[in-house]
Amino acid sequence: MRRLRELVRVYGVKQIVMGLPLKLDGTRSEMAEEAERFARRVRKQIGVPVEMVDERLTSWEAERLLEETQGRFLHAEKLGGSRKRKRTPERSTVDAIAAAVILDEYLERQGQAARPR
Repeated sequence: MRRLRELVRVYGVKQIVMGLPLKLDGTRSEMAEEAERFARRVRKQIGVPVEMVDERLTSWEAERLLEETQGRFLHAEKLGGSRKRKRTPERSTVDAIAAAVILDEYLERQGQAARPR
């Protein structure tokens, strides 16, 4: 919490967007409850609003984006021939892209809310 407070101060953060890990059927998981408790602690201890955004399938989407943009195939030599083998991206890279997907979804939703109908 101390490090988060420092980042909020240094960067002048006005709001935090956080993923809400719902189950695929949309119901709350134990992790979702934990995430919501953490969000409440942040609001109370740091005093910055926290917006929770559904994060279902964001890691999957991040992996698809990596495939499209970087091509995740390695060529492995195999006894007189070659075969393609899927390379697993580092978890931190997938998590960072998934966080960007969550933020993008939040910003898109905000833009839609701001548009006159």
